Amino acid sequence: MEKSLPGIPEHSNTFGDYIIYVDESGDHSLTDINPEFPIFVLAFCLFKVSDYTSKIVPAIQNFKFKFFGHDMVILHEREIRKSEGPFKLLFDKAVRTAFYENLNRTINEASFKVVACVIEKYKYRTTGYRDDSPYRVAMEFGLERAYYELQSKGQTGKKTFVVFESRGKKEDAGLELEFRRLMDRTKIIGMPETFEFLTASKKTNSSGLQLADMVARPLGLHVLRPGQSNRALDIIMEKLRRSPQGEVNGWGLKLLP
Repeated sequence: MEKSLPGIPEHSNTFGDYIIYVDESGDHSLTDINPEFPIFVLAFCLFKVSDYTSKIVPAIQNFKFKFFGHDMVILHEREIRKSEGPFKLLFDKAVRTAFYENLNRTINEASFKVVACVIEKYKYRTTGYRDDSPYRVAMEFGLERAYYELQSKGQTGKKTFVVFESRGKKEDAGLELEFRRLMDRTKIIGMPETFEFLTASKKTNSSGLQLADMVARPLGLHVLRPGQSNRALDIIMEKLRRSPQGEVNGWGLKLLP
């Protein structure tokens, strides 16, 4: 006689309908600034769990099987851009064209919202913000706007995990401490009861973290070189959180200073 599966745990009723993945581009140092990319970007990608599990993850896996024959490859923007590691196949022009066409289509068809903070570091360190960590400022904006989006979806008080890319044991501990401090001092009702902190390495092969990685740098380039456009950026811009009137600034995108 078959055993029936155990019932759904009672605490799962408190889980929200969304999950958030966070990744960065550039670094948040104000002392050693890369002149070629003097930008720090922190991008939050909000997925509805039902869409994520049923459509987005399978689409990412199908994409990987198509080009690599397996799904162990981790999509990393820097390696893709430089055709390094498993992405050496992109030196072939025909493969590169097909790869980017398929990748852009996969991202375009994935349903998710983006909230991002972009900081111009040379300007930032000459302003009143200079004594405040760019990462902390960007995280505060991202968490607040992500929460407002969840609030509009009736998610207040429903446990929603915010998954940050792991950067090492010490760095993760510092990040969690800053996250807790933000939750302790916020005046936004319901936010501390909604968000749960989590870190994960890219080695976990999370589709959400990989998509967040794809999002961050194009937004930084948009600020660094506003006249330069590309298909990936156009797709990402359409996913930014907006006001009812279609306004992006302050809603889904924060430029500092």
